Amino acid sequence: MQAVVLLSGGLDSATVLALARSEGFECYCLSVDYGQRHRAELGAAARVAKALGAREHRVITLDLNTFGGSALTDSEIPVPVGGIQDGIPVTYVPARNTILLSLALAWAEVLAARHIFFGANAVDFSGYPDCRPEYMRAFETMANLATKAAVEGAKLTLHTPIIGFAKADIIRRGRALGIDYALTVSCYQADGDGRACGRCDSCRLRRAGFEAAGGPDPTRYQTAEGGDTPRNLAGPR
Repeated sequence: MQAVVLLSGGLDSATVLALARSEGFECYCLSVDYGQRHRAELGAAARVAKALGAREHRVITLDLNTFGGSALTDSEIPVPVGGIQDGIPVTYVPARNTILLSLALAWAEVLAARHIFFGANAVDFSGYPDCRPEYMRAFETMANLATKAAVEGAKLTLHTPIIGFAKADIIRRGRALGIDYALTVSCYQADGDGRACGRCDSCRLRRAGFEAAGGPDPTRYQTAEGGDTPRNLAGPR
């Protein structure tokens, strides 16, 4: 069976790729350079795809900086580092998941693949509207109305296997599948070497997940003014 796997280079999507491979899927990984603040995660995606035995890995380039509207695509909007707050954060990228899933859908139809895997998570994150289970169900319905393949009987399934997992559970599952999480980059503002800031929401959630899962945290952190890496930055969950 063939599947398209959206692969950002982060912890969640790496785990989803490993899960798909463990279920016997031949995986075609798709990453998107959409104008995010750094490219370190794209390098991580390439490493993860190779390490986990993807059949192919492609990167599509588009420019969501044209619209801005997010701290991840507009350099004038700072990435929050003060702790996770209620509400939808400024790191939400308007329509990003709809765009990513649509690109995956297009490739899946060309490949005659009936499966898409996506690392959406609705538990340990900030309430992005396009990570909700109801959105994923709606997209799957749309996909099966909009494509030639589905109209001709090749129904597509959108898999979101970690959507209800806490971060620690994702990590435990990935470790059991042999993932080297040192290959991944989750930080919203990683440096050129892929080292994490340790302060953004994504870093806080990742660090808290490793602490809850037990065992070492393989994340490479930036140092604070040449000193030790900041600790105890997990923040509220």
